[in-house]
Amino acid sequence: MRAQTVGISESTGRILCCSIFRPGGKKLLAKGHQISEEDVRLLETEGMGQVWVTELEAGEVGEDDAVRQVAQEMGCGCLEIRLAAGGRANLFATEHCCVLVDDELLKQINCASSVVIATSVNFSFAAAGQRIATVKSAPFAVAQSQLEAVISILKERGPILQARPMRSPTTAVLYTDPASGDRARQLFENIVRQRLERLAAAPSFALATVEDETSVVRALQHLLRAKPTVILVASTTAPAGPEDVVGRAMARVGCQIERFLAPVEPGNLLLLGYKDDIPVVSAPGCFRSAKPNVVDIMLPPMLARYRVTGWEVACLGHGGLLG
Repeated sequence: MRAQTVGISESTGRILCCSIFRPGGKKLLAKGHQISEEDVRLLETEGMGQVWVTELEAGEVGEDDAVRQVAQEMGCGCLEIRLAAGGRANLFATEHCCVLVDDELLKQINCASSVVIATSVNFSFAAAGQRIATVKSAPFAVAQSQLEAVISILKERGPILQARPMRSPTTAVLYTDPASGDRARQLFENIVRQRLERLAAAPSFALATVEDETSVVRALQHLLRAKPTVILVASTTAPAGPEDVVGRAMARVGCQIERFLAPVEPGNLLLLGYKDDIPVVSAPGCFRSAKPNVVDIMLPPMLARYRVTGWEVACLGHGGLLG
């Protein structure tokens, strides 16, 4: 692009290089605005003779068009795109959702072009109406070749961001304690409710049982018959892993153990298994406090019915120190 100062009468169709203000400080026209014939008349009324402008050259795409094209390709799910001034497109959630982000693809796009993208954190909860990503271009214009390269990568490798809706999720909670399941329920029920309320959810089913293998097996079988979106096991003990009471009970009901140990603090002793498509999560100690821990990371994708893999749990170490 080539910037120059021109007379007001010659500025129609050109792009402002800087914002124009009235003497009192009120903005008349914003930087990046394409001047219309009506704008020319306004500027002449204000007594202006010249403006600093630029115009697109061959092989260039305007900033607004560039970010709109990238925004249309970079996301999917329950979201909408809203253009903003200055070469920016914002993506907003249209429903309560979990934000899923392809971090490697995001890095590739941000390293390679005149368009940059910022997103919410992977696995994070977003309420309806919340901004979850923004796309920003270099000022005024982007080279057509660079834009085409970005769009080609996005079409080939899929979206960077998915807004995966949480539609009527149901949560089952199993409270266990070696002496009395009711003791665990009294200790943890309020914390569980607070944790779920932060995600616009609530406990749908709850059982309390003595923490011995047979009792835990029966309770899990009962909850699985209800087909909840997720089952949380809130135990007063700290299991040693899949070989402990809860882990053995999970195996007996047919759970495939996906992961033991998470690089997240608090919440290292996470035990994650799946019975068909239903995740069963044991996280000892994580229900004693409403402060953020591994359960808060795991719940949004699970409530959105996304299957979290052991590899994805292993990748939580960067930023996994929560407090």
